Amino acid sequence: MPLKTPICDFGQAAKSFELKSTNNEIIKLNDVKGTNGTLVMFICNHCPYVKAIIKDIVEDCKNLEKHGVKAVAISANDPINYPEDSFENMIEFARKHQFNFPYLFDETQNVAKSYDAVCTPDFFGYNNNLELQYRGRIRELDNLKPVRAGDSDLFTAMKQIAETGKGPETQIPSVGCSIKWLDN
Repeated sequence: MPLKTPICDFGQAAKSFELKSTNNEIIKLNDVKGTNGTLVMFICNHCPYVKAIIKDIVEDCKNLEKHGVKAVAISANDPINYPEDSFENMIEFARKHQFNFPYLFDETQNVAKSYDAVCTPDFFGYNNNLELQYRGRIRELDNLKPVRAGDSDLFTAMKQIAETGKGPETQIPSVGCSIKWLDN
């Protein structure tokens, strides 16, 4: 049963983090802060929803850079019960899809919890003051196939945020698989 993201809590501050990237670097929130906006994405390797839109994610992030928006992807899934989401497989996934943004491993899941991330993909779009302005989908999916009619919802929203500092009033939730929490 797919989950939907909650509505955007406009103005909520981005939570800081310090996580290892697939390039074996420690990346902090300030390292990925864009001049005009920052996109924090919770994704994973095995989710069919992420797989369906991964090309769109990479393309949008590439185009958003031209508007002063930087992006980062974080995987918080339990790699023990979901080995496809292991750190080694994250490295391969990022290479295969030519990520142009850092892909970070939230091994403790503390970052995902601090963001109240619920599914993969879960998009958090911030303005240049790191205030939340977007929590919606990338684009419509029809039977896990992206509906490519014009720019994506995510690109349009982040471009608006880059230009005005404010996200769209109406946002359609992202839909995806639940984050695979560790058994504590």
